[in-house]
Amino acid sequence: MTDKVRIYISGKITGTTDYISRFNKAEIEMINQGYEVVNPATMLDHLPTSTTHKEYMHVSYALLDICDGIYLMHGWKDSVGAVLEYDYALDKGLVILYE
Repeated sequence: MTDKVRIYISGKITGTTDYISRFNKAEIEMINQGYEVVNPATMLDHLPTSTTHKEYMHVSYALLDICDGIYLMHGWKDSVGAVLEYDYALDKGLVILYE
C-alpha cells in the first residue's frame, strides 16, 4: 500500500499530434512533485485502433476510479473527453489540480 496521492493526467488528445510528449512531460512534473501518476495517453495508446471515443471514455473513467485526483493540462476545456473526465472527477469528489 502506498501513501502517495495517485493523479490522473487529463488534457486534449483528439486532433493533436504531440499529446504523447505533452502527457509524458506532465507525468514527469507530477512525479517530481511526489505524486503517483496515471498517464492515460500512454495507456490508451495500446487499445485497438477500432476503439471508439465512448469506449475510450469507459476506460478513462475506470482509471479515474483508482485515482485520488485529476491534473488538468492547459487547453483541457477544448477537449470533450477532458471536460467529461473533469465532470466525472468532480462528481467523485477527487482532488482537482490545474497546470
